[in-house]
Amino acid sequence: MARFVLVHGAFGGAWSWGPVIGPLRAAGHTVETLDLPGAGDDHTPVEDITLASYAGRVCEVLDSRPEPAVLVGFSMGGVVVTQAASDRPDRVASLIFVAAFMPANGQSLVDLSDLPEGVGDMIKENLVVAGDPPVATLPDEAVVAGIYNRCAPEQAALAMKRRRPQPAAPLATPVRVDDEVLASIPRSYVLTKDDRSMVPPLQRRMIGEHPCERVIEIDADHAPFLSATDALVAALLELAS
Repeated sequence: MARFVLVHGAFGGAWSWGPVIGPLRAAGHTVETLDLPGAGDDHTPVEDITLASYAGRVCEVLDSRPEPAVLVGFSMGGVVVTQAASDRPDRVASLIFVAAFMPANGQSLVDLSDLPEGVGDMIKENLVVAGDPPVATLPDEAVVAGIYNRCAPEQAALAMKRRRPQPAAPLATPVRVDDEVLASIPRSYVLTKDDRSMVPPLQRRMIGEHPCERVIEIDADHAPFLSATDALVAALLELAS
């Protein structure tokens, strides 16, 4: 049986993974989630939040048990798991990216977010970054239309209440990783086909730049744990097998 460590995306928290935890455990697997610094129920001050602190939190979880983990990153969490896997390659059995950024050494999330001409996403179009240190926010209308567009209204409403502003520093910080070490770790991808935030052309571009052993496409928006729970669970089980 696999040990899953699930890492959430920007604005989210461990709560994001709630619907998939029970089904994965029912299939006999160990499942661990975490709040990145400043996310979910964690109240680390914004000035102390960095990509290094994000990766460090994941490494703490990886180090807490003896068996290597199937390390899963969603959206921004793809950057975080990339750094953590390079820092603790012996603790990672495989990597699964769910609608997630896949950086190479020296790349940040911001570096990866450029889209082909004529292709837009509702995150970049509506993101507001302000403050010192800077924090990113999104208008509620853009969140519903761009992230929860396949979710039931009650699902979107509950998620909206739990979302928190996103510190900008981890988004602009390049990963410092060993690409050869990362290439030795099996890598898979779950592509979300109706994603208006991490749009499919961007996902496909990164898959082309970082070939994955397996790619599974699901009919989901940018909240697959809510809008396509069964399909996401099935994909995770297949990719971890």
